[in-house]
Formats: sequence, C-alpha cells, structure tokens
Amino acid sequence: MVHSKVQAVTERIIERSVDTRAQYLAQIERARIEGRASSHLSCGNLAHAIAASSDEDKKLIASGRGPNLGIVTAYNDMLSAHQPYGTYPQLLKDAASRNGATAQVAGGVPAMCDGVTQGRAGMELSLFSRDVIAMSTAIALSHDVFEGALYLGICDKIVPGLVIGALAFGHLPAMFVPAGPMPTGLANAEKVRVRQLYAEGKVGRKELLEAESASYHSPGTCTFYGTANSNQMLVEIMGLQLPGSSFVNPGTDLRNALNDAAVKQLVQITEPSLHTPIAKILSEKTFVNGIVGLLATGGSTNHTLHLVAMARAAGIQLTWQDMADLSEVVPLLCHVYPNGTADINQFAAAGGMQYLIRELLGAGLLHDDVHTVLGNSGLKPYCHDPFLDDDKTGVVWRPTVEESGNPDIIRPASDPFSSHGGLQLLDGNLGKSVIKVSALKPEHLHVKAPAVVFNSQDEVLERFKAGELEKDFIAVVRFQGPQAIGMPELHKLTPTLGVLQDRGFKVALVTDGRMSGASGKVPAAIHMAPEAVDGGNIAKVRDGDLIELDSNAGVLRVHVDDAELAAREPAHCDLTESGRGMGRELFANMRALASGAESGASILF
Repeated sequence: MVHSKVQAVTERIIERSVDTRAQYLAQIERARIEGRASSHLSCGNLAHAIAASSDEDKKLIASGRGPNLGIVTAYNDMLSAHQPYGTYPQLLKDAASRNGATAQVAGGVPAMCDGVTQGRAGMELSLFSRDVIAMSTAIALSHDVFEGALYLGICDKIVPGLVIGALAFGHLPAMFVPAGPMPTGLANAEKVRVRQLYAEGKVGRKELLEAESASYHSPGTCTFYGTANSNQMLVEIMGLQLPGSSFVNPGTDLRNALNDAAVKQLVQITEPSLHTPIAKILSEKTFVNGIVGLLATGGSTNHTLHLVAMARAAGIQLTWQDMADLSEVVPLLCHVYPNGTADINQFAAAGGMQYLIRELLGAGLLHDDVHTVLGNSGLKPYCHDPFLDDDKTGVVWRPTVEESGNPDIIRPASDPFSSHGGLQLLDGNLGKSVIKVSALKPEHLHVKAPAVVFNSQDEVLERFKAGELEKDFIAVVRFQGPQAIGMPELHKLTPTLGVLQDRGFKVALVTDGRMSGASGKVPAAIHMAPEAVDGGNIAKVRDGDLIELDSNAGVLRVHVDDAELAAREPAHCDLTESGRGMGRELFANMRALASGAESGASILF
C-alpha cells in the first residue's frame, strides 16, 4: 500500500493537472497514426528518407513490416560521459537488424560539459542548453518517419532536454540508452582536499591538475553523485531505461549486451499489442516516483528545476511544495559523494538502484502501478540485477541482494541515514529557495550571520584572497538568475566557502543562481525566486543585514522590519557586458523569456 502522504501529494498533482494533462494527451492522440509511419508518407517523402540506407533497409522500411527507430544522439568526444556514444549508432543499427527492424540517426543535439565551463562565461549558456536540446530533439523527429526512438544522453541538462523533446513526440515509444560511469579513480574526498589547498594557495596548478586528472581519467560519467548520475537514477526509477542499466561501465560485455537488449525491448513495445509510448510511461505517478528517488538518494538540486520543466512538457503541474511535502516522509537511504565518501561504482556494488527501488517499494513510497519500457509490469522488475547469460552475449535478470553490501553507502528503509529526504524547501521574506541538506553536518543546518552582498562569484573570490572574509557571514550572490545571466552554476565558490567553514567560521550562501550537483558541504539556499531582476527581495539585502537560514524549520529570512524592507530601493546591476561574448549575445531573447526558477526556468512553457 502506498504511503498516505505520497498518495495525497499524487492526488493533489493529478487534480491540479486535470486540464493541462488532458490537453497534452489529446495532442498526443492526434499525433498517433495507425500502421507504420512510412505507409503515410508520399513516395517522394519516403524516397528522401531512405535514399542513403542500404538496399535491405530500404526494402524493409518501404514494406512497413518492421519498425524504423530514430536515434537522437548527444555524442561528442569532449564529454567523457558521451565519448562512448561515438560507436553506438552502428551497434544499435545492427541490433535493430537482428530484431527485424531498422534504425537511423535522426539527429544530434548539443552536449556541453558543466565541468569544463565552471566559472567561465560559457556556463551562462548551460541551463538554456536544456531547452535548445529539447527543440533539437523535436527537429530530429519532425521527419515523422519513426515508430520509436532511442535517446543517447547522460549528463546535466542533456537528459532533461531529451525527455522534454521526446514528450513532444509522446505517441512514440522511447528508450534511453546510457553509457555508464568511468571506473573509480582518485577518491572524491582527496580531490576536494587538493582543491581547497589550491584555493588557499598551498599547492600550485600542477598539483591541482594532477589530482583532477586522476579523478576524471577515462571515458564514462564522472563518478560522484552529481546531476549526471542523478539523471541516470531518475530515468531508471521512472522506467525509461532497462533495469540495472544505469551504472554499468562503458566497453564491458554487460554494457554491450544491455544495449542490444534495449533495442530488442524497444522493438517489442512498438508492436500494437504491447504499444507503450512515452506519454503513457511519464504519468503523474511516475513523476512522484522520480521525486521520491531524488529525495531518497540526496540527488542534485538541479532537478528541482528539471523535474518541474519535464513534467510541464507532459501536461503535469509539479511544484516545489510537492517536493517539500514528500521530503517529510521519504528517508535518506544513500550516502554517495558529496553526501558521503563512496562513488557511484561503490553505490552500484553495494546494491545500487535495484536495492534502492526494492526498499522504497517495500516501504510504500513508490507507485508500482505504472508503465515502464517493459510495459505495464510496474517497478518490481526493477528490483532485479542484470547479468550476462551463459553465452556471454545476452542479459538475464536476477533478484537483487537481500541486504546492503555496505550500510555506510546504502541502507534499508527501516534504518535510514535520516528520516527526512535530502532536499528542503526554504521560505521567508526573501522568497522561496531550495537547499541540499543530505551532505550537511548537523551544526551547519542552522546559520544566522550578517550578510555580505556580491553581484558575482568573482567578487567573492577577490574578497577572500584579500583576507576580508575571515568571519561569520552569509554570502548573498545575486543577479545570477535565469533572466539576469542564465542562472549559471556557482561551483567555483565551493572550495573557498569550504575553506572558511573548515576554519570554524559560520558561513552560508544565498543566491538566485545555481550550485553544482556535486555541491553540498556548505549550506546554500539556491534558486531564489523571485530573482533579483524580477522584483525579488534578494535585491534589497544590504551588507550587515542579519540573515537566518534554518534548514530544520525550512525558513530563510532577513531580520529587517517588513515596512523597512518594502520601502528599500532594490539594487541594480549593469548586465550589459555579461550578455556579450562566448555566444551569450545569441541567448538574449532566452534570458528575456525565461520563466522563474520555481516554474522550471524555461522558455518553453
């Protein structure tokens, strides 16, 4: 039986979304066609679509006997996580052929790496790349020659963008195909230690680069539990990829066998008797399952934006309050860096997604009556681990372990790390914001200190280097929101604020920007809404104002009389130069049209 609070939040979402969900499903029904897509094309349309295909594929597509699958790929070989995708199209085409189908690369989508652009001008394009990816996905599939689609994407804004684009073609069955994490390298805690030494000037660039390169060292997803691996958790617990496929390393026999199995399964769910389009999979209950997974694992705060936007694409109205209410009853079951010392490979070895899903199902915290890429069998098949079969070419699934392989990494629902989820909503006279609490020590959950106001993260670093921040304070970094400069991640602040916290000072961050999914050691109230340029009171904070950040009570407020705060003139910031160079001028209209953080920070809805 589903927990009463989970059920109540779900029913609230369903009721709130009645009109928009009905409109979406009606749109998808209009797009649904009987028979193979190729049979509805004119001869000229079809000839163009198959002109470069092999003779065998031409015959199969023209006959309409087997499904034609579109491949939407985010491949580039600058992202370690996406480099393995370079060989996937031909492998997926071969797998399709073995299963009586065809496959074509429908199009590519951009894939930028936040790890490369942290603290750089390019980071200001990062969040908007999600909406560009969604639109690029729509262009790729707009040829209307496919009966299903394979989506190749892993990292930060890429998976949410692909999901939003896929939902625009919600009448098509969809399969997400991961590439897996890189093997374990330098321990994440050691990497952070060297970063903080560099911030203090105690080691040089040579030592820093050596540590970073030992951590990020091969093809595959970065091994910490940031946004990329939170994406993989989400698409698995939401039923968009095969059970146990998220965290299998690239280039292994099991990885290759899972890719073949993904194509085979997609072919099956394109058949009329088993037809399972993505619009059917991504229901209100499925999105609640995704939120529960995010809370139970202490996942990336970026998904407080992405889940809202993804749901809107399916006609579903999610709010931060929904997430906060679920957080009251969803326990924290995982400690994976930055919430602990383990990496994602160690998480998978200790039980991983299959153990997590089984525990959450057993506690009544997940809806089991949902569709997945396996059909209408619910989430119980996702409690099984994949193994190579006896021939070492196919995949078999077996029940997951009964007990955690390491209770310091993943625990049963009966003995969680915390009874409260890993994310918290903060509210008060500055507006609404979110905070990741899963990585915070108890003594950092409540900070009350004077404000020091900045208009950029570089100002923080300059004041730190000048020795002006050796004190208790809350850094207010504003004019970082989506309408201001595109809401970049401010991960460059983490080592600096971490150093001050380690020196015994009470420090915290309040911002209308974002922090990386890898952040969490320092209390950070982020995604402040409304943002400074949209009338938010964060623009009225002054140096010395006493700010209280209370994660336990869910409160963020500045201790200034209401009348005085209302009478203050908001600060202004000249953003002209920050909107130029490194392609930023091309995104001026996106900044102008962006919605607030609470509604997904998107231009699409």
